[in-house]
Amino acid sequence: MSEDPSSWGRALRRAGSALLPRRPADRRQGWSLLVPVTLLCAGMLLTTTANTANGTDLRNDRRPELASVITTRKSEVAAAERRASALRREIEAQTKAQAGSEAPVAEQRARGEAQFGPAGFVAVHGPGVTVRLNDAPRRADGSRPSASPDDLVVHQQDVQAVVNALWSGGSEAMSIMGVRVISTSAVRCVGNTLLLDGRVYSPPFVVTAIGDPRSLQRALDASDGVRAFRSAATDFGLGYEVKVEGDVTVPAYEGSGILRSARRAS
Repeated sequence: MSEDPSSWGRALRRAGSALLPRRPADRRQGWSLLVPVTLLCAGMLLTTTANTANGTDLRNDRRPELASVITTRKSEVAAAERRASALRREIEAQTKAQAGSEAPVAEQRARGEAQFGPAGFVAVHGPGVTVRLNDAPRRADGSRPSASPDDLVVHQQDVQAVVNALWSGGSEAMSIMGVRVISTSAVRCVGNTLLLDGRVYSPPFVVTAIGDPRSLQRALDASDGVRAFRSAATDFGLGYEVKVEGDVTVPAYEGSGILRSARRAS
């Protein structure tokens, strides 16, 4: 039985087409399926972003919001301090009224009042010095001298060095940023800001001490910590200024004098 040669040709062509790669039309069919999937994923991503942003810019600068929070907290602290001061005055008035009718209360009150001055609860005025510490100023273009950031700001140890030197020089009373320094006061810095009695202060930091101006100046000059800061002031442009005061007032301490803990000296 003879076979048609054309059928053999068709069989060979079919076998050859099975071995060859698919045509571009087949690849286009695959891409046509991938495009809707990509668009669906993009739509889901955009929807998620919109819901997360909730109508706001995800890359918005949060510094103004942070500044607002800080301002609010400062106002709350100031209001709490005014309330605490009013309560202390109320307690003082009731204690005074009670002392008028009971001799033991009057006796203890007199003993306590005798210590108000040395403890810092009475304003003091007289001659002394004022020390002013400041960060290095920025240049006209907004930059600062070529140095590390730590070299250009006032640190906690710098303020402490001035305070300790003034005490050693015979200071009778002292204030930092207008706040009376007492035995429980602590100088703490956060970055280049000063934390004192729950309030935050920015430089320049001002320390006022009452005492013999010459003795106070000699104590400042003899302090290793103060000399180190003065050297940095010369090298990096930090601010250091000492002003002799003929008559300056250091206010009374207005915070609470209650001790949270104490330990008997050995």
